[in-house]
Amino acid sequence: MTQSTSQTRHIEAPEVAAYWSERRRYLEQIRKVPEVRQRFWREAGIYLLRRLLWSFGFFPVFIAFWLPFVMASFNPVAMAADLIPLLENFVNANPEVQATTISTLAIAWASIGFFFLVFDFVLTPFRSPYEYEADVYMRSWEQLNHDKLPDKV
Repeated sequence: MTQSTSQTRHIEAPEVAAYWSERRRYLEQIRKVPEVRQRFWREAGIYLLRRLLWSFGFFPVFIAFWLPFVMASFNPVAMAADLIPLLENFVNANPEVQATTISTLAIAWASIGFFFLVFDFVLTPFRSPYEYEADVYMRSWEQLNHDKLPDKV
């Protein structure tokens, strides 16, 4: 039994290696195509812009307005009644206190944005058009070479 198991593993290894060598060969080939390269840079830029806008635009704004709204028991009148004295104190404060308050808010905004940016990159990784093209090609390659490949490839 040990003999047949090691023999089947020995036979499957070249077929799996053929799959990955064909994939590497195809990736090298399509990296030279200008349309795919242009699509890669466009999609990378859109991905980065979307992640930045989502992390620094949506989440800090959502947290800045949602948390006070929850603390005011979803009552905008109570929220405004709590915020008006804070805003009056800010306006009547000296410039140093105003500058400190603004820099504290900017640091809070940036820290929330970077926190969500890191997790956004982890949760939604970039999907390269090269990998997509290679996946499509390898599906067709598997169908053409189906009789030569092991079942689990």
